[in-house]
Amino acid sequence: MSDQLGKLEPLLSALWEKSGSDLLLSAGTEPRIRVDGALRPVDGTEVMKGDEIDEIVSGLLNPEQQATFDEQQDVDFAFSWGERARLRASAFTQNSTTALSLRMIPKQIPTFDQLGLPPATHNLAKLPRGFVLVTGPTGSGKTTTLASIIDKINDTRSVHILTLEDPVEFVHKHKLSAVSQREIGVDSPSFDRALRSALREDPDVLLLGEMRDLESIQIALTMAETGHLVFATLHTNDAAQAVDRIIDVFPAWQQEQIRIQLSGSLAAIIAQRILPKEQGGMVAAFEVLIANSAVRNLIREGKSNQLQNVMLTSQPDGMVTLETSLARLVEAGTVSYEEAMLTSGRPKELARLLGHTQPKISAIA
Repeated sequence: MSDQLGKLEPLLSALWEKSGSDLLLSAGTEPRIRVDGALRPVDGTEVMKGDEIDEIVSGLLNPEQQATFDEQQDVDFAFSWGERARLRASAFTQNSTTALSLRMIPKQIPTFDQLGLPPATHNLAKLPRGFVLVTGPTGSGKTTTLASIIDKINDTRSVHILTLEDPVEFVHKHKLSAVSQREIGVDSPSFDRALRSALREDPDVLLLGEMRDLESIQIALTMAETGHLVFATLHTNDAAQAVDRIIDVFPAWQQEQIRIQLSGSLAAIIAQRILPKEQGGMVAAFEVLIANSAVRNLIREGKSNQLQNVMLTSQPDGMVTLETSLARLVEAGTVSYEEAMLTSGRPKELARLLGHTQPKISAIA
């Protein structure tokens, strides 16, 4: 491992110095880093060969991970880079050669204020029970948001926090809480096995990685119903889609029961997107749905298409639409109008909030 980290050291240093997020090694091109959302070659590097990358990956993998990679042609794992950061890694095969994608995860967990989380989300760390979803596309910062919330719980409450992750990204030290982090493939042979045993491990707070299937959603809902605080992620663009995704996983005959369960246990949904700032760097825009009585009724009645209206009329209660969040970023000069339009799922609404009768970008309108 140390020898292979030595070969990676200058590339990781370049990523760190540029405040980049990702490093990509692929045969036939120079090493590339992602800075402010765009991939660029690392200065002074040469085109990499497949056997170079294969040697690096082989040095990073333990025997079990190597066996998985050999069998399945891809494997996810994580490792530490000294005291500076952890790296979430994905080794995979493309064009019959090995490639490696690395995501930089700072050792220091960001605070709510550093992430710009809306005020209503600050209360989520105080909840005694319930189901909290964080949703958004890949790379939108869901893991970082959850790490910040878990860290706040760890700072302020005497509870047992159990995380099931594939792989472990942010490492939480024991503070006021006790934290048990189980890495799938290392501490448990499978996500299903770890999830089924979670109830026997006496957690007060449970953090799941992405909810993957009917069984994981069912267990998460049941744990939230039985007095646990459960956090999980989904890949959807907004809160309404997250509700639909959960319901639609189940067969038709079971969906009414799941709507009732979800309406009773849901505490909040945070949907987030990440976009480049005008002056460099990245910033997140958030949508926040709080499960009040109106939201619970709409979920129970299968009217998730009306959740957007509830968020619009409940902003005094802390709810935020994505378009409101984007409009604030534009008005503050943090992001450009064009980037906000590209990010928005409802560009006409965003244009209205910014005082335009129509979006200025006709291709989006």
